[in-house]
Amino acid sequence: QALRNKGLTVIDEGYRVAYALAEDNLRLGRIVIADSVNPIQVTRDAWSEVARRAGTRHVDVEFVCSNRDEHRRRIERRQSDITGHQLPTWAEVTSREYHRWDCDHILIDTSHTTEHAAVARICSTLS
Repeated sequence: QALRNKGLTVIDEGYRVAYALAEDNLRLGRIVIADSVNPIQVTRDAWSEVARRAGTRHVDVEFVCSNRDEHRRRIERRQSDITGHQLPTWAEVTSREYHRWDCDHILIDTSHTTEHAAVARICSTLS
């Protein structure tokens, strides 16, 4: 959003900045949690490549909400906490390009899992 606030057209620049920051921090020995929409394979591969270049472990986590009505309710009721950020509409969310995952990853269905249970599952996988 900071790039957009400066009047820049953002297509993949935000991801490229995030990749660079993540790689720098991984090389410093820090843990990085990259929370981003990765509906297409190219962005998933890019995150994996960041970890590979930094010589660190990489774990993919996909969150879904299988209850369509609940998913729509969440999308339509959420509010941005980032100044100037426009959240996508339900129509925009459902019309996004999406590639099925073809690699090992943790799948968490938020319509059946609490936040605490999701964190516990991720942590248990990492240990």
